[in-house]
Amino acid sequence: MEQLDLYDVNRIPLGKRATRGIPLKKGEFRLAVHVCIFHPNGDMLIQQRQKDKKEYPNRWDFTAGGNALAGETGAQAIARELYEELGLAIDFSEMRPHFSVYFKEGFDDIYLITQAVDLNELRLQKEEVQNVKWASEQDILTMIDSGAFIPYFKSLVSFLFEKGKNGRFDGRYQENGGYNI
Repeated sequence: MEQLDLYDVNRIPLGKRATRGIPLKKGEFRLAVHVCIFHPNGDMLIQQRQKDKKEYPNRWDFTAGGNALAGETGAQAIARELYEELGLAIDFSEMRPHFSVYFKEGFDDIYLITQAVDLNELRLQKEEVQNVKWASEQDILTMIDSGAFIPYFKSLVSFLFEKGKNGRFDGRYQENGGYNI
């Protein structure tokens, strides 16, 4: 059973852990991570979850994501998840998330990267991922409406694509005053 570090509402470590899948107590939060890889043409790399997944089977999702395991930083967790799910090795050690989304049981750090990935070179984790493809903002919004995509807020998807149009992401902190977002 996977163990997760727990945090308080201010994201301060509580010094205790929980087993993944067991509901958290009031005042306990976990860290989740996602990465959205954008092609230089503006499309996002998305993955289709396996049909036997407990949550959202057969639905499409962002490039990669999951929970940070006990002892992992967000950067370590997203590097692990991306490699496990798609076989894509990216060094996140000098990256910080572009933003975080808060949800009922935790914090979701979201990383943005621009990279022309060859889909034929990806190694899909058969237990997690059944397919990958590039998709436009409109493709994803249509998939949300049809129930084919995880039901994220459409405003979040539009925000991601708006950021994707504004530049190239390497995730690294820029010395001239911030992130390249």
